[in-house]
Amino acid sequence: MLEYDLDAPEEAEDGWPLIVLLHGRGSDRRDLMGLRPGLPGRSLVVAPDAPFPAAPWGYGPGFAWYRYIGDDRPDPETFLASQEKLGAFLVAIPERLPVRPGPIVLGGFSQGGTMSLGYALRRPDHPALVLNFSGFVPSVPGVDPRGDAARDLRIFWGHGLHDPAIPHTLALRGRSALEEGGARLEARDYRMGHGIVPEELSDAREWMEKELAAVAGEEEG
Repeated sequence: MLEYDLDAPEEAEDGWPLIVLLHGRGSDRRDLMGLRPGLPGRSLVVAPDAPFPAAPWGYGPGFAWYRYIGDDRPDPETFLASQEKLGAFLVAIPERLPVRPGPIVLGGFSQGGTMSLGYALRRPDHPALVLNFSGFVPSVPGVDPRGDAARDLRIFWGHGLHDPAIPHTLALRGRSALEEGGARLEARDYRMGHGIVPEELSDAREWMEKELAAVAGEEEG
């Protein structure tokens, strides 16, 4: 079980969405919990640590989800190992919450965004929504942005026009493939580098609230 932090309001009720946030390389679970005030209030938020120490790969003092090779290529062995750990975490975490959660929103920043996209595209039973802040579609076995798992997958993809770490060209490439696969993609670009700006978080929150309402309506129908 991955180590994690949880924010669950005292008034939480069964059916509230569970937002799972994955940090970027060299960081840890506390990083994206700072986004909590900008997320929908009627939600549970959990942030796990990645399974690999970042320092051996030169990524800093925290943790990493995979070893990065270049362009859109994670190291398949470490990427898929983390995917398995993430899958086990998502199965186990509902039993550790104070209420029974509703739809799962899986997202993250940089490596965390890439992991979220990869996880959703590897599984036909993918999370209800995916948040990708400055990640990319990973080129690894089993991840197909034009495959069946992409069809009708709800994705918010925010990216910096001047991102030096994950160039905007990777965003354009990944978005194009997802649209070919039939994903419901909300693509937003910002005049920033590699980060998350308040405008982006506000856009993501508005998108989540709209899409969660749509998911609830489909389930009732």
